[in-house]
Amino acid sequence: MKSIIAIFLFLSLTMASAQDIYLQCGTVIDPAAGTSVKERTIVISNDTIKSVQQGYVTGGAEDRVIDLKQLTVLPGFIDMHVHLEGESDPRTYLKRFTQNEADIAFESVGYAKKTLMAGFTTVRDVGGTGVNIALRNAINKGLVPGPRIFTAGKALASTGGHADPTNGWKHELMGDPGPKEGVVNSVEDARKAVRQQYKNGADLIKITATGGVLSVAKSGQNPQFTLEEIKAITSIAKDYGFHVAAHAHGDEGVRRAVLGGVTTIEHGTLMSEETMELMKEYHTYLVPTITAGEEVSANAKIEGYFPPVVASKALEIGPISKRNFYKAYRNGVPIAFGTDAGVFRHGENGREFVYMSEAGMPVMEILKAATITNASILGMADSLGQLKPGFLADIVAVRDNPLEQVATLRNVVFVMKDGTVYKSE
Repeated sequence: MKSIIAIFLFLSLTMASAQDIYLQCGTVIDPAAGTSVKERTIVISNDTIKSVQQGYVTGGAEDRVIDLKQLTVLPGFIDMHVHLEGESDPRTYLKRFTQNEADIAFESVGYAKKTLMAGFTTVRDVGGTGVNIALRNAINKGLVPGPRIFTAGKALASTGGHADPTNGWKHELMGDPGPKEGVVNSVEDARKAVRQQYKNGADLIKITATGGVLSVAKSGQNPQFTLEEIKAITSIAKDYGFHVAAHAHGDEGVRRAVLGGVTTIEHGTLMSEETMELMKEYHTYLVPTITAGEEVSANAKIEGYFPPVVASKALEIGPISKRNFYKAYRNGVPIAFGTDAGVFRHGENGREFVYMSEAGMPVMEILKAATITNASILGMADSLGQLKPGFLADIVAVRDNPLEQVATLRNVVFVMKDGTVYKSE
Protein backbone atom coordinates (compact mmCIF):
# COMPACT_ATOMS: atom_id res chain seq x y z
CA MET A 1 0.00 0.00 0.00
CA LYS A 2 2.82 2.40 0.89
CA SER A 3 4.51 1.74 -2.45
CA ILE A 4 1.31 2.55 -4.33
CA ILE A 5 0.96 5.84 -2.42
CA ALA A 6 4.59 6.68 -3.17
CA ILE A 7 4.11 6.07 -6.89
CA PHE A 8 0.96 8.21 -6.88
CA LEU A 9 2.78 11.08 -5.14
CA PHE A 10 5.70 10.82 -7.56
CA LEU A 11 3.41 10.98 -10.59
CA SER A 12 1.48 13.90 -9.09
CA LEU A 13 4.68 15.88 -8.47
CA THR A 14 5.99 15.06 -11.93
CA MET A 15 2.79 16.25 -13.58
CA ALA A 16 2.69 19.38 -11.42
CA SER A 17 6.23 20.34 -12.42
CA ALA A 18 5.83 19.60 -16.12
CA GLN A 19 7.26 22.42 -18.20
CA ASP A 20 4.85 24.66 -20.09
CA ILE A 21 5.95 26.80 -23.03
CA TYR A 22 5.04 30.48 -23.22
CA LEU A 23 5.12 31.96 -26.72
CA GLN A 24 5.22 35.75 -26.47
CA CYS A 25 3.82 36.85 -29.83
CA GLY A 26 4.04 40.31 -31.39
CA THR A 27 1.05 39.72 -33.67
CA VAL A 28 -1.35 36.78 -33.81
CA ILE A 29 -3.47 36.14 -36.88
CA ASP A 30 -6.61 34.09 -36.28
CA PRO A 31 -7.99 33.00 -39.68
CA ALA A 32 -11.07 31.46 -38.05
CA ALA A 33 -12.13 34.81 -36.62
CA GLY A 34 -10.58 36.85 -39.42
CA THR A 35 -8.64 38.95 -36.91
CA SER A 36 -5.11 40.18 -36.35
CA VAL A 37 -4.25 41.15 -32.75
CA LYS A 38 -1.14 42.46 -30.99
CA GLU A 39 0.77 41.27 -27.92
CA ARG A 40 -0.54 37.85 -27.01
CA THR A 41 0.99 34.93 -25.13
CA ILE A 42 0.15 31.40 -26.18
CA VAL A 43 0.66 28.85 -23.42
CA ILE A 44 1.41 25.28 -24.49
CA SER A 45 1.20 22.25 -22.24
CA ASN A 46 2.62 19.07 -23.76
CA ASP A 47 1.16 18.94 -27.31
CA THR A 48 -1.84 21.20 -26.70
CA ILE A 49 -2.60 24.92 -26.48
CA LYS A 50 -3.53 25.59 -22.86
CA SER A 51 -4.51 29.24 -23.14
CA VAL A 52 -4.12 32.44 -25.16
CA GLN A 53 -3.59 35.47 -22.91
CA GLN A 54 -3.44 39.20 -23.51
CA GLY A 55 -0.05 40.83 -23.09
CA TYR A 56 3.31 39.18 -22.50
CA VAL A 57 3.02 36.60 -19.75
CA THR A 58 5.69 34.42 -18.14
CA GLY A 59 5.13 31.24 -16.18
CA GLY A 60 6.99 29.70 -13.29
CA ALA A 61 10.72 29.13 -12.99
CA GLU A 62 10.40 25.70 -14.58
CA ASP A 63 8.53 27.00 -17.64
CA ARG A 64 10.10 28.01 -20.96
CA VAL A 65 9.55 31.39 -22.57
CA ILE A 66 10.08 31.88 -26.32
CA ASP A 67 10.33 35.45 -27.57
CA LEU A 68 8.34 35.94 -30.78
CA LYS A 69 7.59 39.60 -30.08
CA GLN A 70 8.95 40.76 -33.43
CA LEU A 71 7.06 38.12 -35.40
CA THR A 72 3.58 37.37 -36.73
CA VAL A 73 2.22 34.07 -35.42
CA LEU A 74 -0.32 31.81 -37.17
CA PRO A 75 -1.70 28.28 -36.97
CA GLY A 76 0.43 25.67 -38.74
CA PHE A 77 -0.40 25.48 -42.43
CA ILE A 78 -2.15 22.51 -44.05
CA ASP A 79 -1.33 21.53 -47.65
CA MET A 80 -3.98 19.31 -49.20
CA HIS A 81 -1.98 18.21 -52.24
CA VAL A 82 1.60 16.97 -51.99
CA HIS A 83 3.60 14.01 -53.28
CA LEU A 84 6.31 13.36 -50.71
CA GLU A 85 7.84 10.38 -52.49
CA GLY A 86 9.49 12.38 -55.24
CA GLU A 87 10.45 15.67 -56.78
CA SER A 88 10.34 16.66 -60.44
CA ASP A 89 13.57 16.79 -62.44
CA PRO A 90 14.62 15.70 -65.95
CA ARG A 91 15.42 12.19 -64.63
CA THR A 92 11.99 11.59 -63.12
CA TYR A 93 10.81 9.16 -65.78
CA LEU A 94 14.08 7.19 -65.70
CA LYS A 95 13.94 6.91 -61.90
CA ARG A 96 10.86 4.70 -62.19
CA PHE A 97 13.21 1.99 -63.45
CA THR A 98 16.28 2.67 -61.33
CA GLN A 99 14.94 3.38 -57.83
CA ASN A 100 13.94 0.78 -55.29
CA GLU A 101 11.39 1.46 -52.55
CA ALA A 102 14.26 2.01 -50.11
CA ASP A 103 15.70 4.74 -52.36
CA ILE A 104 12.31 6.44 -52.54
CA ALA A 105 11.90 6.16 -48.77
CA PHE A 106 15.24 7.80 -47.95
CA GLU A 107 14.53 10.69 -50.31
CA SER A 108 11.02 11.12 -48.91
CA VAL A 109 12.43 11.68 -45.41
CA GLY A 110 14.28 14.75 -46.64
CA TYR A 111 11.23 16.04 -48.49
CA ALA A 112 9.08 15.64 -45.38
CA LYS A 113 11.53 17.63 -43.28
CA LYS A 114 11.67 20.45 -45.84
CA THR A 115 7.88 20.60 -45.85
CA LEU A 116 7.71 20.88 -42.07
CA MET A 117 10.43 23.55 -42.00
CA ALA A 118 8.36 25.57 -44.48
CA GLY A 119 5.57 25.78 -41.89
CA PHE A 120 3.33 23.03 -43.22
CA THR A 121 2.61 20.98 -40.13
CA THR A 122 -0.06 18.82 -41.81
CA VAL A 123 -0.30 17.57 -45.39
CA ARG A 124 -2.45 15.32 -47.53
CA ASP A 125 -0.28 13.07 -49.71
CA VAL A 126 -2.42 12.26 -52.72
CA GLY A 127 -0.55 9.47 -54.39
CA GLY A 128 2.67 7.53 -54.56
CA THR A 129 3.83 3.94 -54.44
CA GLY A 130 2.79 3.28 -50.86
CA VAL A 131 6.07 4.44 -49.33
CA ASN A 132 4.03 7.47 -48.24
CA ILE A 133 2.17 5.19 -45.81
CA ALA A 134 5.42 4.02 -44.23
CA LEU A 135 6.62 7.64 -44.07
CA ARG A 136 3.45 8.67 -42.25
CA ASN A 137 3.98 5.87 -39.75
CA ALA A 138 7.64 6.77 -39.19
CA ILE A 139 6.73 10.41 -38.50
CA ASN A 140 3.93 9.38 -36.13
CA LYS A 141 6.40 7.21 -34.20
CA GLY A 142 8.86 10.08 -33.92
CA LEU A 143 11.51 8.29 -35.99
CA VAL A 144 11.90 11.16 -38.48
CA PRO A 145 10.73 14.79 -38.49
CA GLY A 146 7.91 15.73 -40.82
CA PRO A 147 4.37 17.01 -41.09
CA ARG A 148 1.33 15.10 -39.93
CA ILE A 149 0.40 13.07 -43.02
CA PHE A 150 -2.97 11.94 -44.31
CA THR A 151 -2.19 9.73 -47.28
CA ALA A 152 -4.08 8.19 -50.18
CA GLY A 153 -1.39 5.56 -50.65
CA LYS A 154 -1.66 4.72 -54.36
CA ALA A 155 -3.98 6.86 -56.52
CA LEU A 156 -6.63 4.98 -58.49
CA ALA A 157 -6.72 5.13 -62.29
CA SER A 158 -8.26 3.40 -65.27
CA THR A 159 -6.11 1.41 -67.71
CA GLY A 160 -3.90 3.95 -69.46
CA GLY A 161 -5.19 6.66 -67.12
CA HIS A 162 -3.16 9.33 -65.40
CA ALA A 163 -2.13 7.11 -62.46
CA ASP A 164 -1.69 3.83 -64.36
CA PRO A 165 1.78 2.88 -63.07
CA THR A 166 2.86 1.38 -66.41
CA ASN A 167 2.08 4.31 -68.71
CA GLY A 168 4.86 4.87 -71.23
CA TRP A 169 6.56 1.52 -70.63
CA LYS A 170 7.56 -0.86 -73.42
CA HIS A 171 4.79 -3.31 -74.21
CA GLU A 172 6.37 -6.41 -72.67
CA LEU A 173 6.69 -4.57 -69.34
CA MET A 174 3.19 -3.11 -69.23
CA GLY A 175 1.33 -6.22 -68.14
CA ASP A 176 -2.27 -5.76 -67.05
CA PRO A 177 -2.35 -4.04 -63.65
CA GLY A 178 -5.64 -4.26 -61.76
CA PRO A 179 -7.25 -3.15 -58.49
CA LYS A 180 -4.34 -4.36 -56.38
CA GLU A 181 -2.10 -1.96 -58.32
CA GLY A 182 -4.73 0.79 -58.27
CA VAL A 183 -6.15 0.28 -61.78
CA VAL A 184 -9.93 0.23 -62.15
CA ASN A 185 -12.03 -0.78 -65.17
CA SER A 186 -15.43 -1.61 -63.70
CA VAL A 187 -17.68 -1.02 -60.73
CA GLU A 188 -16.39 -4.23 -59.13
CA ASP A 189 -12.79 -3.17 -59.72
CA ALA A 190 -13.61 0.17 -58.10
CA ARG A 191 -14.92 -1.45 -54.95
CA LYS A 192 -11.98 -3.80 -54.69
CA ALA A 193 -9.45 -1.04 -55.26
CA VAL A 194 -10.86 1.06 -52.40
CA ARG A 195 -10.78 -1.93 -50.07
CA GLN A 196 -7.21 -2.65 -51.14
CA GLN A 197 -6.12 0.86 -50.18
CA TYR A 198 -7.84 0.43 -46.83
CA LYS A 199 -5.91 -2.82 -46.37
CA ASN A 200 -2.68 -1.06 -47.32
CA GLY A 201 -3.25 1.59 -44.65
CA ALA A 202 -4.47 4.64 -46.58
CA ASP A 203 -6.38 7.51 -44.92
CA LEU A 204 -8.35 8.62 -47.99
CA ILE A 205 -8.90 7.76 -51.63
CA LYS A 206 -7.51 9.64 -54.63
CA ILE A 207 -8.77 9.04 -58.16
CA THR A 208 -7.56 10.43 -61.46
CA ALA A 209 -10.86 11.40 -63.03
CA THR A 210 -9.20 12.83 -66.14
CA GLY A 211 -5.92 12.66 -67.97
CA GLY A 212 -2.99 14.53 -66.46
CA VAL A 213 -0.10 16.70 -67.52
CA LEU A 214 2.88 14.65 -66.33
CA SER A 215 1.75 11.14 -67.30
CA VAL A 216 3.25 9.70 -70.49
CA ALA A 217 -0.12 9.59 -72.24
CA LYS A 218 -1.68 11.66 -74.99
CA SER A 219 -4.55 13.46 -73.28
CA GLY A 220 -4.31 15.72 -70.28
CA GLN A 221 -8.03 16.32 -69.94
CA ASN A 222 -10.24 13.45 -71.18
CA PRO A 223 -12.62 11.79 -68.66
CA GLN A 224 -11.19 8.46 -67.49
CA PHE A 225 -13.82 7.04 -65.14
CA THR A 226 -17.51 6.43 -65.72
CA LEU A 227 -19.96 8.07 -63.36
CA GLU A 228 -20.97 4.61 -62.10
CA GLU A 229 -17.35 3.77 -61.25
CA ILE A 230 -16.91 7.04 -59.34
CA LYS A 231 -20.13 6.48 -57.40
CA ALA A 232 -18.95 2.98 -56.49
CA ILE A 233 -15.66 4.40 -55.23
CA THR A 234 -17.25 7.14 -53.11
CA SER A 235 -19.88 4.75 -51.72
CA ILE A 236 -17.33 2.18 -50.55
CA ALA A 237 -14.99 4.95 -49.37
CA LYS A 238 -17.75 6.26 -47.11
CA ASP A 239 -18.13 2.79 -45.58
CA TYR A 240 -14.47 2.92 -44.59
CA GLY A 241 -14.48 6.49 -43.31
CA PHE A 242 -12.60 7.87 -46.32
CA HIS A 243 -13.19 11.03 -48.28
CA VAL A 244 -12.30 11.05 -51.99
CA ALA A 245 -10.07 13.49 -53.82
CA ALA A 246 -10.29 13.64 -57.62
CA HIS A 247 -7.50 14.82 -59.90
CA ALA A 248 -9.35 16.45 -62.79
CA HIS A 249 -8.44 18.96 -65.49
CA GLY A 250 -11.13 18.55 -68.18
CA ASP A 251 -14.65 19.79 -67.64
CA GLU A 252 -16.51 16.52 -68.22
CA GLY A 253 -14.26 14.65 -65.80
CA VAL A 254 -14.77 17.33 -63.15
CA ARG A 255 -18.53 17.19 -63.69
CA ARG A 256 -18.65 13.41 -63.28
CA ALA A 257 -16.48 13.55 -60.17
CA VAL A 258 -18.75 16.14 -58.55
CA LEU A 259 -21.91 14.19 -59.41
CA GLY A 260 -20.17 11.04 -58.18
CA GLY A 261 -19.74 12.50 -54.70
CA VAL A 262 -16.05 13.34 -54.35
CA THR A 263 -15.02 15.82 -51.66
CA THR A 264 -12.30 17.74 -53.48
CA ILE A 265 -11.38 18.48 -57.08
CA GLU A 266 -7.62 18.76 -57.59
CA HIS A 267 -6.63 21.36 -60.25
CA GLY A 268 -10.01 21.87 -62.03
CA THR A 269 -8.12 23.69 -64.74
CA LEU A 270 -10.59 23.55 -67.62
CA MET A 271 -13.93 23.38 -65.84
CA SER A 272 -16.81 25.46 -67.11
CA GLU A 273 -18.93 27.94 -65.17
CA GLU A 274 -21.79 25.42 -65.30
CA THR A 275 -19.58 22.89 -63.52
CA MET A 276 -18.58 25.54 -61.00
CA GLU A 277 -22.26 25.98 -60.18
CA LEU A 278 -22.48 22.22 -59.69
CA MET A 279 -19.53 22.33 -57.28
CA LYS A 280 -21.34 24.99 -55.26
CA GLU A 281 -24.50 22.88 -55.18
CA TYR A 282 -22.64 19.77 -53.99
CA HIS A 283 -20.26 21.79 -51.78
CA THR A 284 -17.27 20.25 -53.53
CA TYR A 285 -13.96 21.98 -52.80
CA LEU A 286 -11.47 23.12 -55.42
CA VAL A 287 -7.79 22.57 -54.61
CA PRO A 288 -6.25 24.86 -57.25
CA THR A 289 -2.49 23.94 -57.18
CA ILE A 290 -1.51 27.07 -59.12
CA THR A 291 2.17 26.56 -58.28
CA ALA A 292 2.21 23.29 -60.21
CA GLY A 293 0.79 25.00 -63.28
CA GLU A 294 3.38 27.75 -63.09
CA GLU A 295 6.18 25.22 -62.63
CA VAL A 296 5.30 22.82 -65.44
CA SER A 297 4.82 25.72 -67.86
CA ALA A 298 8.33 26.97 -67.10
CA ASN A 299 9.94 23.53 -67.22
CA ALA A 300 8.25 22.66 -70.51
CA LYS A 301 10.30 25.42 -72.14
CA ILE A 302 13.56 23.73 -71.09
CA GLU A 303 14.65 21.41 -73.88
CA GLY A 304 14.68 17.79 -72.78
CA TYR A 305 13.14 18.40 -69.35
CA PHE A 306 9.93 16.51 -70.24
CA PRO A 307 9.16 13.88 -72.88
CA PRO A 308 7.55 15.62 -75.91
CA VAL A 309 4.05 14.27 -75.13
CA VAL A 310 4.28 15.76 -71.63
CA ALA A 311 5.81 19.07 -72.70
CA SER A 312 2.97 19.81 -75.13
CA LYS A 313 0.36 19.25 -72.40
CA ALA A 314 2.29 21.38 -69.91
CA LEU A 315 2.45 24.28 -72.35
CA GLU A 316 -1.30 24.01 -73.00
CA ILE A 317 -2.73 23.45 -69.52
CA GLY A 318 -0.19 25.05 -67.19
CA PRO A 319 -0.84 28.73 -68.00
CA ILE A 320 -4.60 28.38 -67.51
CA SER A 321 -4.61 27.38 -63.84
CA LYS A 322 -4.34 30.83 -62.23
CA ARG A 323 -6.94 32.36 -64.52
CA ASN A 324 -9.51 29.61 -63.99
CA PHE A 325 -8.88 29.60 -60.24
CA TYR A 326 -9.91 33.23 -60.01
CA LYS A 327 -13.03 32.52 -62.04
CA ALA A 328 -13.94 29.72 -59.62
CA TYR A 329 -13.26 31.89 -56.57
CA ARG A 330 -15.26 34.78 -58.01
CA ASN A 331 -18.19 32.44 -58.70
CA GLY A 332 -18.25 31.23 -55.10
CA VAL A 333 -16.76 27.74 -55.46
CA PRO A 334 -15.51 26.47 -52.06
CA ILE A 335 -11.70 26.76 -52.04
CA ALA A 336 -9.19 24.57 -50.19
CA PHE A 337 -5.42 25.10 -50.19
CA GLY A 338 -3.06 22.72 -51.95
CA THR A 339 0.12 23.06 -53.94
CA ASP A 340 1.12 19.81 -55.72
CA ALA A 341 4.57 19.95 -54.10
CA GLY A 342 6.72 17.33 -55.74
CA VAL A 343 5.85 18.76 -59.14
CA PHE A 344 8.06 21.57 -57.82
CA ARG A 345 10.59 21.53 -54.99
CA HIS A 346 9.38 20.52 -51.57
CA GLY A 347 9.66 23.31 -49.05
CA GLU A 348 8.52 25.92 -51.58
CA ASN A 349 4.85 25.31 -50.78
CA GLY A 350 4.49 28.92 -49.66
CA ARG A 351 4.58 30.04 -53.29
CA GLU A 352 0.89 29.08 -53.49
CA PHE A 353 -0.06 31.87 -51.07
CA VAL A 354 1.51 34.41 -53.41
CA TYR A 355 -0.07 33.02 -56.59
CA MET A 356 -3.54 32.82 -55.02
CA SER A 357 -3.18 36.41 -53.85
CA GLU A 358 -2.02 37.56 -57.29
CA ALA A 359 -5.05 35.83 -58.77
CA GLY A 360 -7.36 37.94 -56.62
CA MET A 361 -8.16 36.03 -53.41
CA PRO A 362 -7.73 38.09 -50.21
CA VAL A 363 -4.90 36.88 -47.99
CA MET A 364 -7.10 36.27 -44.94
CA GLU A 365 -9.33 34.01 -47.03
CA ILE A 366 -6.29 32.14 -48.33
CA LEU A 367 -5.14 31.62 -44.75
CA LYS A 368 -8.58 30.30 -43.85
CA ALA A 369 -8.34 27.84 -46.72
CA ALA A 370 -4.91 26.69 -45.52
CA THR A 371 -6.05 26.21 -41.93
CA ILE A 372 -9.67 25.82 -40.84
CA THR A 373 -11.08 24.75 -44.22
CA ASN A 374 -8.48 22.05 -44.71
CA ALA A 375 -8.78 20.91 -41.10
CA SER A 376 -12.52 20.46 -41.61
CA ILE A 377 -12.04 18.39 -44.78
CA LEU A 378 -9.64 16.14 -42.89
CA GLY A 379 -12.11 15.66 -40.04
CA MET A 380 -9.80 17.55 -37.67
CA ALA A 381 -11.78 20.77 -37.22
CA ASP A 382 -11.77 20.38 -33.44
CA SER A 383 -7.99 20.02 -33.12
CA LEU A 384 -6.19 21.65 -36.07
CA GLY A 385 -6.18 25.01 -37.80
CA GLN A 386 -6.83 27.35 -34.87
CA LEU A 387 -4.86 28.95 -32.04
CA LYS A 388 -7.25 28.34 -29.18
CA PRO A 389 -7.33 26.24 -26.01
CA GLY A 390 -7.69 22.53 -26.57
CA PHE A 391 -6.23 22.59 -30.09
CA LEU A 392 -2.98 20.87 -31.00
CA ALA A 393 0.02 23.18 -30.71
CA ASP A 394 0.83 23.50 -34.41
CA ILE A 395 2.16 27.05 -34.62
CA VAL A 396 4.29 28.97 -37.12
CA ALA A 397 5.71 32.48 -37.31
CA VAL A 398 6.93 34.84 -40.03
CA ARG A 399 8.83 38.13 -39.91
CA ASP A 400 6.20 40.39 -41.47
CA ASN A 401 2.43 40.61 -41.36
CA PRO A 402 1.23 38.55 -44.35
CA LEU A 403 -1.94 40.65 -44.58
CA GLU A 404 0.38 43.44 -45.71
CA GLN A 405 3.16 41.38 -47.33
CA VAL A 406 1.98 37.96 -48.47
CA ALA A 407 5.44 36.88 -49.68
CA THR A 408 6.59 36.62 -46.06
CA LEU A 409 4.70 33.30 -45.92
CA ARG A 410 7.43 31.83 -48.12
CA ASN A 411 9.95 32.35 -45.31
CA VAL A 412 8.67 30.77 -42.10
CA VAL A 413 11.15 31.32 -39.26
CA PHE A 414 9.47 29.42 -36.41
CA VAL A 415 7.78 26.03 -36.54
CA MET A 416 6.13 24.13 -33.70
CA LYS A 417 4.25 20.88 -34.23
CA ASP A 418 2.49 19.03 -31.42
CA GLY A 419 4.18 21.35 -28.90
CA THR A 420 7.70 20.55 -30.11
CA VAL A 421 9.83 23.30 -31.65
CA TYR A 422 11.39 22.15 -34.91
CA LYS A 423 12.65 25.50 -36.19
CA SER A 424 13.47 28.76 -34.44
CA GLU A 425 15.47 31.44 -36.24
